[in-house]
Amino acid sequence: MRESKKARITGWVLTALVGLFMIGASGVPKFTDFPGKNEMMAKLGLPLDLLPTIAVLEITVTLIYLIPRTSFLGAILMTGYLGGAVLTHFRVGEPWYFPVIVGVIAWVGLALRRPEIFKLAFGTDSRPAANSEAVVSKT
Repeated sequence: MRESKKARITGWVLTALVGLFMIGASGVPKFTDFPGKNEMMAKLGLPLDLLPTIAVLEITVTLIYLIPRTSFLGAILMTGYLGGAVLTHFRVGEPWYFPVIVGVIAWVGLALRRPEIFKLAFGTDSRPAANSEAVVSKT
């Protein structure tokens, strides 16, 4: 199996894991009544009736991320969403690093599927220079 095919498969696995977490473990449960829900929202300082809106936003940006044609936009939107989660947890003194980890995994998954993301992120360009001849200055 070629290295690029392995990278794409790994990228899709990471993307699927992020999608499963964001939708299945985080988004959908916001619509359900679970033990400790009222206390959690009170601690975060968020009104309980805001939870369905947050869930719709979370699921929407994740779906945009999962669609190949819109995955770059989805990754940007998901980064914004996760940034809000970091701030919310940081503000109340809870561990804030988990949303950062999810965001990094999402971007790595996308970059493995679409290598141009790595090129953009790290400033590398595989295209040859416009003028490949060495320029010698006259002194």
